[in-house]
Order: sequence, then C-alpha cells, then structure tokens
Amino acid sequence: MPTPNRPLQRTIKKTELRQMVPLADSTIWEMERKGEFPRRFLLTPRCVVWDLGEVEAWLALRRERPIMPAKGPDVHLRRSRPVGRGRPERRPF
Repeated sequence: MPTPNRPLQRTIKKTELRQMVPLADSTIWEMERKGEFPRRFLLTPRCVVWDLGEVEAWLALRRERPIMPAKGPDVHLRRSRPVGRGRPERRPF
C-alpha cells in the first residue's frame, strides 16, 4: 500500500504489529508481497518496522469491507478416505 509523501508519525515493531493484527508472519509477508498490506521498511540493518498510520488505515478499511469466510471442504470428494453416506452398524467382536 504505497502512500503519498506524508510525514511519518510513529512506527511499530513486529511485537506491537502482532498485537494489532493477529496474523501469522508468513501471511503478513505474503500480503505485503501482493500489495494487500502496508510494507515494512528497515529502520536499521537489523530493525524492521511498519508505519502505524498505514496499519491503522488498513484495519479501518478491513472493518468497512469485511472479508467473507472461506467455504469448508467437501468431505465427500476425498480420495483417500471418503466419508460414508450413513453410519455403518457396529458389529460385535
């Protein structure tokens, strides 16, 4: 999410970002790569931060336009162990 030239108000590290956005690191990284999440930047060679204003704007946008949950898998299409149509009767041993 590129932003126009505006002054940086505050930056946050990963620990604070995780408190605000409860997503896995790999999910955040993938969303950044696709341009769907604010990009991190290096503050020093070993310190990565995000712009707090961009993260808050992203959260506000998500609240306005919620994402529909994904559908569950159709268990009847399984190849390895298909689910039976009814419960089989138990045979005594």
